[in-house]
Amino acid sequence: MLKIKSKISDKLLHIVYSSEEFTQERTELVGPDSFIQCAYLKLEKGKTFKPHRHIWKSPSYNKVIAQESWVVINGSVKALFFDTDGTFLESHILNAGDASFTLEGGHTYEILEDDTLVYEYKTGPYEGQERDKEFF
Repeated sequence: MLKIKSKISDKLLHIVYSSEEFTQERTELVGPDSFIQCAYLKLEKGKTFKPHRHIWKSPSYNKVIAQESWVVINGSVKALFFDTDGTFLESHILNAGDASFTLEGGHTYEILEDDTLVYEYKTGPYEGQERDKEFF
């Protein structure tokens, strides 16, 4: 796991995981105080879970930010990470099974192979680009 912090505020902005790191049955990838939640599950045949559903609840916060994750399924991606002021921090290559999480700050991606397949996850609801993004 790689944690990338802001050079301005020391706040955690980005997290990168390599799929080779996961050896336990369950690993929480993002802390419970973030809007985006993710856990890695390494499961054996026959494992099951008690049936359930998630309930609607009123949020306990009055300010939100879209947080985003990319999970590479096939191919490879160069992830470039930026601080909250747009200053470049660092880049990392994501291969099949790897994931990145942007909690704050900026990012962009360069696809390194044809037919690269990525799952992109973002917190919602999505209210349009003008309320979601600031380009730099």
